[in-house]
Amino acid sequence: MSVLVNGNPTKEFKVFRGLRQGDPLSPFIFVLVTEGLTGLVRKSIEVGEFQSYSIKGACKVDVLQFADDTLIVGDGNWKHVWAVRAVLRAFEVVSGLGINYHKSKLIGINSNSHFLEVVSHFLSCKLEDSSFYFLGIPIGFSPRKETTWHPFFLKLKNRLEDWTNRCLNLGDRITLLKFVLSSLCIFTMYLFKDAGKGGEKI
Repeated sequence: MSVLVNGNPTKEFKVFRGLRQGDPLSPFIFVLVTEGLTGLVRKSIEVGEFQSYSIKGACKVDVLQFADDTLIVGDGNWKHVWAVRAVLRAFEVVSGLGINYHKSKLIGINSNSHFLEVVSHFLSCKLEDSSFYFLGIPIGFSPRKETTWHPFFLKLKNRLEDWTNRCLNLGDRITLLKFVLSSLCIFTMYLFKDAGKGGEKI
């Protein structure tokens, strides 16, 4: 069969039995496959090509994964850049999954801007600011600045505006407030902790 795209048929391909979109088994299979990426990063660390980022000697971070979002963390040097590229290429070959580098982003913290630009061209990915949003949570923003919370308030406002068009009784409104708006607040706020001794709690 083939698929029509803007009226033009694509190349013909064979149809095989697989998982339908939205199948509950699909996320579990994806997690199993992405474990291979974690294994490749660990192997790269074992052979000395890549090195985990140490946080004050308390713990080391190399890969953070949540669903289909993956962060590879390391020091900003060419050895690590080559190691990341090799790991991603090996993952593509082994799993058969193609990595969309145009949707991937390079984030540098306290790194040379020229070095980041060269690396972004080398990896064919976009360059992102050190302050960004990950899974809807502001990273690198100051929680004490009003501008940090504008997207969050806008999200709450949009939810409330959607509900105004529905005929909901008082019980339904209270349920939505408790289980939807409160969960958004908790999800966003749990990242922030007190500023330390004598600091104000967020």
